[in-house]
Amino acid sequence: QVQLVESGGGSVQAGGSLRLSCAASGSIYSSYCMAWFRQVSGTEREGGATIESNGVIVYADSVKGRFTISKDNAKNTLYLQINSLKPEDSAMYYCAAAARYTFTWARSPCNARSGYWGQETHYTYWGQGTQVTVST
Repeated sequence: QVQLVESGGGSVQAGGSLRLSCAASGSIYSSYCMAWFRQVSGTEREGGATIESNGVIVYADSVKGRFTISKDNAKNTLYLQINSLKPEDSAMYYCAAAARYTFTWARSPCNARSGYWGQETHYTYWGQGTQVTVST
């Protein structure tokens, strides 16, 4: 059983930065598609960024240029650097993991052309979330 634990959220003013972390209980980052989602209360979770086990990275258009996803396989930790924060970035941020052996690249949630990118399908493991609140 894989466990994901997010941290790093908080309350910041617009224009500020945060670095979110997602620590995994096991060595999963070398064989998993990893993602950061965010969710505003009362709405569906929205995919923000993904990083494949081979390092391929995809961002949602709404966060390109401000969000940077990265991982440290040795530390079993996924990161999300968020710069130039806006009030509309306020949300609960979740990390998620999808095991590569459960799908082909054509159906991968890390493949921007698969039709599954940004969807919760295939993600087996989820963290509990970390809240980000941006004030004006």
